[in-house]
Amino acid sequence: MQKPRPKLGRNVIGLSAVSFFTDVSTEMIYPLLPVFLAGVLGANASFIGAIEGAAETTASLLKLLSGWWSDKVSTRKPFVVAGYLIASIVRPFTAATHSATQVLGIRVTDRVGKGIRSSARDALLADSAVPEARGRAFGFHAAADNAGAVLGPLVAFFILRLHGVGSLKAGTHFLPHDEHAMREVFWLSAIPAAIAIVILIVVVRDIPRRDGGAKPGAAGGSASLGGRFWGYLVVVLLFTLGNSTDAFLLLRANQLGVPVALAPILWALLNFVKSATGTYGGQLSDRIGRKPLIVGGWLLYSVVYFAFAWAGAPWQAWALFAVYGIFYGMTEGTEKALVADIVPAVRRGAAFGWYNLAIGLGALPASLLFGWIWDRSGSPSAFVFGATLALVAAILMAVVAPSSQLSEAK
Repeated sequence: MQKPRPKLGRNVIGLSAVSFFTDVSTEMIYPLLPVFLAGVLGANASFIGAIEGAAETTASLLKLLSGWWSDKVSTRKPFVVAGYLIASIVRPFTAATHSATQVLGIRVTDRVGKGIRSSARDALLADSAVPEARGRAFGFHAAADNAGAVLGPLVAFFILRLHGVGSLKAGTHFLPHDEHAMREVFWLSAIPAAIAIVILIVVVRDIPRRDGGAKPGAAGGSASLGGRFWGYLVVVLLFTLGNSTDAFLLLRANQLGVPVALAPILWALLNFVKSATGTYGGQLSDRIGRKPLIVGGWLLYSVVYFAFAWAGAPWQAWALFAVYGIFYGMTEGTEKALVADIVPAVRRGAAFGWYNLAIGLGALPASLLFGWIWDRSGSPSAFVFGATLALVAAILMAVVAPSSQLSEAK
């Protein structure tokens, strides 16, 4: 007789709900931001890459600090609350910007909030899940996060349609009512953000650790994370160097003929596939191991980027966005579950901090380089570059990176 699957628990469900509403708020804005920057504020591809790269790098530096700090104390929830609160307050003010530099400031502050919360939240999620269902817990959380990223763009699309926004393209001059509609979407993003904060404060509970926090010289210290973890991190960093901001996918879709009014729907399609496959991808990694899912996902990413380079019609953009969602479903929860598998429990905050730092350190040069290639050689060359790096990283992951090893190292 098959054993019943362990319950996810209050914290996993609560943190997933928080991420759901936060992503509704974030993704009301994000799919419109590239065309808002290009069409309203006049930013070029290089500056858009700089905004996203700087924002993610800032977040990742703080993820390392907050994760390390949350290991040193006996509580993680204050980091989570503070991070969500900062981002929720500043994000809607995108509506008041009149220059790309102002958008840069808001995006960086938003990511400061993410940097404060993310590693502590991931560690709290790992602390709240039983080892044999860790992949499913991270996959469920990613699925909820992506479900919010489905609803957010749909809400944005509905508001744009109410304002009669048509098939404008990035780089053209937006009419006043089109600009007004986008700014209204940005202001209304404050509502789901506020709901997320209430759920976080009321539902999610801290889990005091019996060790009272990692002590220097005991489980503390970076060496205790182990060579397997550092090897994995190097490969993740290489992949990230080819993984530029998804804002470029939206710009490429616009190039292929997808109108700006449908950008939120295209983004919703991507996140629907991510949400539909996320829990299953994490659960599958519990059964067959983390490495096969990550290698397969990175290979799929490479194929999608090569295809974006050669695409020439709107329907191809829609198809590629859907396939791209499967890559996330295979890897988003699985990569984090592998981090939790291969490090001591009392070092999870620092481990997630280093993991997020690697992604962030790669984000800035990845987006800057992608934008630079796009501006000088065209978008196909930029996508070929990203696809090639992903292919190399997948091969290295298969050869040198560790497989999962479920344990509660002390």
